[in-house]
Amino acid sequence: MLIREIEEKDNKQVEKLIRTCLIEFGANKPGTAWADPNLGDFYHLYSAEGCKYWVVEHEGQIVAGCGIGPVHGFPDICELQKMYALHETRGTGAASQLLEIALDFAKDYYKQCYLETLSNMIAANKFYAKKGFKQLDKPLNATEHFACDTWYIIDL
Repeated sequence: MLIREIEEKDNKQVEKLIRTCLIEFGANKPGTAWADPNLGDFYHLYSAEGCKYWVVEHEGQIVAGCGIGPVHGFPDICELQKMYALHETRGTGAASQLLEIALDFAKDYYKQCYLETLSNMIAANKFYAKKGFKQLDKPLNATEHFACDTWYIIDL
């Protein structure tokens, strides 16, 4: 497996990856990444300063990805965004490597990293807790992901 920064040619595969995972968890609805207007154009979305998106490529296919972006209104806090892995990729260590790369990048721009997820993504919640993220009682701010019901933060 190869971990690399997103390229423009990856946009549609990344969108398919995320939609596949959202369907798996019943999150193909408003208030989740499902409704994000930029879902098919991450190459451009993550080209700003302090932002980046990485993909895991296996045999020419994008099988996982995650990004770092700002949290509006909190200049010292970034968000771990759109971290998804196909079912067959989970448990391979790819997510741990992705997270390490993302948080290492984030340290150059931010002091903390926030994330929003769903409580029914049980393995993901265990993963974040194991990696040192602390669960919050409420979101940092109102986002378009109003369906998310679990929030975490970690010091960088």
